[in-house]
This record gives sequence, structure tokens and C-alpha cells, in this order.
Amino acid sequence: MSSVSDFLESFYMKYGSFIPLSETDVLEYLKKKGNSDLNNRKLDIPGEVRRYRAGLASVPVAGFMVSYNKHTLSLEDLGTLEEQNWLNDQVINMYGELIMEATQHKVHFFNSFFHKQLAAKGYEGVKRWTKKVDLFSKWLLLVPIHLEIHWSLITVDMATKTISYYDSQGIVFKHTIDVCSLAVVADCDCLSLQGIPQQKNDSDCGVFVLEYCRRLSVKQPLRFSQEDMPHIRKRIYKELCDCRLSD
Repeated sequence: MSSVSDFLESFYMKYGSFIPLSETDVLEYLKKKGNSDLNNRKLDIPGEVRRYRAGLASVPVAGFMVSYNKHTLSLEDLGTLEEQNWLNDQVINMYGELIMEATQHKVHFFNSFFHKQLAAKGYEGVKRWTKKVDLFSKWLLLVPIHLEIHWSLITVDMATKTISYYDSQGIVFKHTIDVCSLAVVADCDCLSLQGIPQQKNDSDCGVFVLEYCRRLSVKQPLRFSQEDMPHIRKRIYKELCDCRLSD
């Protein structure tokens, strides 16, 4: 089926691998093309992908890179989005950049190294990080937290002066909230949120943090669960390669 092969080739070159590929992608492509195969017989899309990959000289695309502003992602970085891998700082930080762009910079996403520096050296260690940013022109601040092998999130609502802590394993790191409250906004109420989506494994904390960030930044309810993780991982991979959040 040449139409499927054509699609797979273009997808492979665009995204560097088949990690973000879903059956829906192929079906949507064929529908747009008005392909009669959809009506005539059941498609063996996984089989088509296997046959296409078997014919490739190298998997994945050698030297594939994605660059956006000051961020660069290699296939190794993007590969952290595959299955149950742990997300790395590069993926977290570039996705934060896309969130800021999507909100016309009404939301500020702090680099994942900000909290480490703040905890280690206090305000003096990070004051230059926001030298060119008017934090008080933002409505929401997003502070990703990486403690050893776990990602969580602190948010600051600048209008209500509320600091909220989001953790997909329900862990409360009180000192983490204290550190950020001292540095960002004085006299804040601190909330550790209950009843938010929770992970059911030890590998998806970073994906949960990015989905919290994405939905909070556009004021969408946190309606997702562990079962959505495979789809969300694929969507994030595509958004990073497309250098924009999908609609």
C-alpha cells in the first residue's frame, strides 16, 4: 500500500522515529486522501509499520535534532518520551517554552534548574534568572521541581497570591513550598492540592507535571488519568517536534 508507505516515510522524517506514531495518525491520513482501503478491508497498520521499519537502513533518523529558541533536543532526549522512560530536563524545559509561547507569555515557566539553585544558594543564587522578566505581569508562575528521581510542580497564582503544590504521587515536600514562597511572593497562602490526577507507576511523574502545566496555563480542568499517559506522551513528542502546542 504505497499511500501508507508514503505517509510513514514523511512521518519518520518529520519526527525522527516512530515513537509518537499511533494508528489514528495513519487512519486520519488515509481519510484525508479518500483512500478506498478503509472501506474495502481491515488495515494491518502495525504490520505496515513493521514492514516499513524493516526496510530502513538505520532506525531512527541519524543526527535528528529539534531546536527552538535556546533549546535543542536530540533523539536521545525525545526518546525519554517512549513508553515508561523518565523525562529529562531538556524535554521539560523546552515544553515549558512552548507553554509560554502558547499563552503569549502571560504564564512564566521557570527552568527546571531554578529550584535546585534556589534551594542551594537562596535568592542571591537566582535573582539574575528573572532579571529580564517582569513576574508581576504574569498571572501564573510554573516551577517544576526535580528531587532525585521524582518530578512535581509548584504554581504561583499572582492575582490571588496562592502557592499550590501538585504531586502525582501525593507526596508533600513542605520545605519545597517554603523555599519558593520566600523567593517569589511574600505572604502567600500555600496549598497542597488533593484529588488531582495521580500516577499508578514509578515512571510518569514528569508527564503528569507537563500535563498539569499545560492544562493550568490555559485554564482547563485537570481531567486526565494514568490511562491517558501513552497518548499524552505521543502528543508531547509531536508538539516538541512541531515547536508548538497542538489545538
